Amino acid sequence: MDISLIKMKIDEIEIRCVKLDLVNPFETSFGRFVDRHPIIVKLKSEGMVSYGEAPTLIGPFYTSETTESAFHILRDYIAPVIIRKEIKSPEDLHNRLSFIKGNYIAKSGIDTALCVMLAQERDESLSKFLGGNKDKIAVGVSVGIQRDEKGKMSIDKLVEIVGRYIEESYQRIKLKIKPGYDIEPVKAIRNAYGNVPLQVDANSSYTLSDIKIFRELDKYNLILIEQPLAYDDIVDHRKLQSKINTPICLDESIETLDDARKAIELGSTKIINIKLARVGGLYHAVLIHNYCQDKNIPVWCGGMVESAIGQSHAIALASLPNFIFPADIGPSERYFVDDFIRPFISLEKGYMNVPQKPGLGFEINEDFLEKATFKKVIIN
Repeated sequence: MDISLIKMKIDEIEIRCVKLDLVNPFETSFGRFVDRHPIIVKLKSEGMVSYGEAPTLIGPFYTSETTESAFHILRDYIAPVIIRKEIKSPEDLHNRLSFIKGNYIAKSGIDTALCVMLAQERDESLSKFLGGNKDKIAVGVSVGIQRDEKGKMSIDKLVEIVGRYIEESYQRIKLKIKPGYDIEPVKAIRNAYGNVPLQVDANSSYTLSDIKIFRELDKYNLILIEQPLAYDDIVDHRKLQSKINTPICLDESIETLDDARKAIELGSTKIINIKLARVGGLYHAVLIHNYCQDKNIPVWCGGMVESAIGQSHAIALASLPNFIFPADIGPSERYFVDDFIRPFISLEKGYMNVPQKPGLGFEINEDFLEKATFKKVIIN
């Protein structure tokens, strides 16, 4: 990413809380969701317009942030220190925001919008601005816990849905697991579909006392086990990794470059999932990517069921060279009844094309953005 001086002045900041209906409920170890409530940030500067996203949840289930808390941070703390100010670079932006502890998802809303605007100002695609070198990226699919008509967890339904995704040429299957729903679904997918690329995501729902489960999972040739232990743990993940063969991938534990450094030095992880919103935006995501590349630690681009705006940022990020494994980036129609980009982001034989147009690379449907908004503020 080019962080040379740019001297860009932000004239207006628009912050919107929006609601998007999911096509199907999505269930993980920490909850079941039927809709999403991200925040969309719109910046204006000298006639240019750009869009960012803070993909928050309505409650503090994945991180401590919520839609309401991120809106508050963006409106009352972030916007006042950048509106009508000269921003010299993405690094300058984050230096100005360093007084705000944590709140990385909120920060990602302004970071992504700024990076899009910088790319647009330089007549570059977002991918090129970030340092990407791919014209298409491999895409995997994350499959939530499935339930039948009576609300009971259903392995049969899981096998059916995974089969559809394999037919659609997704390059990797990720299964959400939790205590009581782990060995059986993995075994069922292996029995049904053989050696399809497969990984699991525990979303911090296990402890070291569950070592027998992970040793059993070792038998199924998984690409990785994602975040099996506590969201804020690095030490116990090292202990677990020393006792199993399947690579551990850290997700929730990695919020900063320093977190990544410590985890790698300790031997707590062999792979890192970079979710750009979780680490504060594109600027820090690129720094973590570069550090991992130097340390020969492969990374992949995770998702938080973002709208198409957030997905477009992730596509550009995943075009960087050390994103080795298929990304959790989905076509709009897989997740949402409607979305903010026209035409919808689409999948072609398990791959997504990386936009080459300047800035975001997609056209925004302003009418639907307005329709989906339930709270907004304009600061100028």
